[in-house]
Amino acid sequence: MTRPRAASERFVAQLPTRTRSRVTIIHSPLLDIRPLPVQVVTTGVRGLIFTSANAVNAAASMGVDQRLPAFCVGSATTGTAKGAGWQAQMVGGTAEELVAALLQLRPESPLLHLRGEHSRGNIAERLTELGLTTLEQPVYQQRLLPLTEEASKAASGSSPIIVPIFSPRTARQFADVWTGSAPLWIAAISEATAEPLKSLGYERLRIAKEPTPKKMRKAVKKLVKHAMRVEGEPGAD
Repeated sequence: MTRPRAASERFVAQLPTRTRSRVTIIHSPLLDIRPLPVQVVTTGVRGLIFTSANAVNAAASMGVDQRLPAFCVGSATTGTAKGAGWQAQMVGGTAEELVAALLQLRPESPLLHLRGEHSRGNIAERLTELGLTTLEQPVYQQRLLPLTEEASKAASGSSPIIVPIFSPRTARQFADVWTGSAPLWIAAISEATAEPLKSLGYERLRIAKEPTPKKMRKAVKKLVKHAMRVEGEPGAD
């Protein structure tokens, strides 16, 4: 698993029991998530936008005003925001859906998008251009990490490696650090995520039908099933 540990554990816990029983889980986060040493000023802001649980956790650690409504992407981010004390609502499963939903809802503005240093989608810019004033501020950093010793050892073995990749930046890092000889089976959350991986010598690259955890779980399930059938032995995740 290439995501930060907490997110990886949530993903694994929601996989079918049979799928989990057929693999050995190896955690090798490729990004280290840390809050930035910044102050978030919400004077005049009428609502927050969260597109990741990492942003929620960083904002909570900074004491960002929890009286503001929070508009979130995905159930995990929404649940994290609710657990942290915000009155949060899910307004889509992707950045595209969030923009469309907010343009329909037309909440009071300006809104403030709290995000990581590296972010895709240009949410604040697009909403502002379409008449819903939105500011943005990075609140956490994503430091790149190498493969762990355990992951490197598995990569040099002969058992298939099944790797879920959840972002283009993680994909680029994985392509840079992967030097393994083990059969490689990859699940990518989107076409943009899959692109940096196409130079690797993989057995199969499956792209989730939608960029959601549910579709990624389905993609991983299918890869595990197919790898077991082809290889005749468990893989490592």
